[in-house]
Amino acid sequence: MTSGLAVLLAAVVVAVAAGAVWRSRNGRMRRVSTPRPPAASAGKPDNEGNGRLEPAAPGPASGPGGPDGKPPAGLALSSKQLGSELGARATLVQFSSAFCAPCRATRRILADVAGTVDGVTHVEIDAETRLDLVRELNVLRTPTVLVLAADGRVIRRASGQPRKPDVVAALDEAMATAPLVDR
Repeated sequence: MTSGLAVLLAAVVVAVAAGAVWRSRNGRMRRVSTPRPPAASAGKPDNEGNGRLEPAAPGPASGPGGPDGKPPAGLALSSKQLGSELGARATLVQFSSAFCAPCRATRRILADVAGTVDGVTHVEIDAETRLDLVRELNVLRTPTVLVLAADGRVIRRASGQPRKPDVVAALDEAMATAPLVDR
C-alpha cells in the first residue's frame, strides 16, 4: 500500500511540474530560429536543446520577393505567401483554427494593437486551409503568432495566447530592426 501511495505522489508531482513548465511557456514571445537542412540537424541541439533548430542566419535583407524572387536571408514571409500585404512598419500574423477559443481572444488583442500602432497590419490565417505554410513554419498549435518586420523577416513567435504587453514589446523590436517600407 505504501509503494502505491509513493507512485501516486510522484505522478502528481511530475504532472504539476509539467503543467507549470507548459504554463510558463504558453503565449511567451520568443526569438525565432530557422530550420536547418535535414542532414545537418542530427545531434546538434539549438539554444533550446531540441536538436531541430538553430539561430536564424544573419544577412542583408533584400526584401520579400527580392531580386532572386526569394524572401530575405533568415526566416521571412512575403505578401504572396501570406495572401495579404505586409504592414509598412510591421505585421502580426496569427494562425488560427475554427474551434480554437484562445484564437478569438488573440484576434482581439492583435487587432487592438494593430489598430493603435500606425503601419502595423494584422493578418489571420486559417491553419486548416494553409497546411503548406503551417508545415513550412512548423506551426504545431493554434493560436501561433508571428511578428514580422517591415521586410517580412520573422522577429518573434508565440505559441498560445500572448499577452498584449509582450506583443507591443515584440512590435517595438520589429520596428527597430527594419526601416519603414513604402507601400
